[in-house]
Amino acid sequence: MHIGINASFLRKPYTGIGQVTTHVLDELAKRSIEDKSMKNHKFFVYLEEDDDIELPKNFHKKSFLPKFYKRDDLFRKLLWEKQCVLKQARKDKCNILFSLYQCATINKYTDIKHVILVHDVIPHIFPEYLDNFRKKTYWQQVEKGMYASNKIITVSEHTKIDLEKKLNIKSAKIVVDKIAVDPIFKNDCCDECVDKVLDKYKLKKGYIYSGGGLELRKNTQGVLRAYKQLKDKWKDTPDLVISGKLMPELSPMITDVEKIAGELGLGSCVHILGFVQQGELPALYKGARLFVFPSRYEGFGMPVLEAMNMGTPVLTARNSSLEEVGGDAVEYVETDEVDELVEKMEKILKDDEKLKKMSVEAQERAKEFSWKKFVDTVCEIICEQ
Repeated sequence: MHIGINASFLRKPYTGIGQVTTHVLDELAKRSIEDKSMKNHKFFVYLEEDDDIELPKNFHKKSFLPKFYKRDDLFRKLLWEKQCVLKQARKDKCNILFSLYQCATINKYTDIKHVILVHDVIPHIFPEYLDNFRKKTYWQQVEKGMYASNKIITVSEHTKIDLEKKLNIKSAKIVVDKIAVDPIFKNDCCDECVDKVLDKYKLKKGYIYSGGGLELRKNTQGVLRAYKQLKDKWKDTPDLVISGKLMPELSPMITDVEKIAGELGLGSCVHILGFVQQGELPALYKGARLFVFPSRYEGFGMPVLEAMNMGTPVLTARNSSLEEVGGDAVEYVETDEVDELVEKMEKILKDDEKLKKMSVEAQERAKEFSWKKFVDTVCEIICEQ
């Protein structure tokens, strides 16, 4: 069997989809070496930019762009997904095209089956993201691509429900399996490693940490306002650490954390780190007393699972897919009201025994998620097509 893989996001390794792309390819490559039956398949990895990822002999990397349009924007992305990928898959005589993210590819004229991994339908839930004609046009084509696909794999039951109810995609076409996180979160992070990272950012252990992006739906603005109230009522409130990069392309759907922190007069007790390298995140989680992530919507919720792997107690929101990740191992806020967030933060932070229990339960829960299990599902679906 010839299997094409749309791995465009390999060029964005620190995005959520970029991480999924990297780890699915790694697991497929590992399996291809260990499982003799996998060696009978040829894999064609399609990229917009070349990458130095090491792959077995039966994997063939191919990077290409539209012939007459090289500018890196949504128009190029649309051309690449709708024309270039299918054209190359036909040349390579692919039986299956597996796209590692929701994309605009629609196959009408060949026998190539299309399997799509759908992470979320955020632009449909929050149309504010579609604030110009190009974004609206691209998302319309993505929805058509999902609808026209032969099979969809999605990363949470909640996203499956969104696909059924909001895009009218038949339930029988959708398979759910949970993804995992970067294996670096599975490794023990020694005290020396934690100290080194915290020294770099001038932090002391025991802070409240909030990370995972600065989009408005992540509700970092709610964390800051809750922290202000908590600090005013409890003088021993730990410092607050926030990481994340302001991404201009997401404007106006981003939170200016520096501006809000300044308006609230939080001063030196809030540490805004900006973008943090992936290799430093385990130490940042492990140095925290509590990870706070009251996001209003997630297709999966990688930051919650990252924190859980590191044994960091988690306070998150009971909405979208987050409960599927945290289970009974984390604490939840039921609404996005600041008062509730203040109350829950204070209650957890003042209870050492509860924090210890949450840490142990989080690490146990995190063991249930693995790339091996997820790729088992991927291989099973591809072979069925």
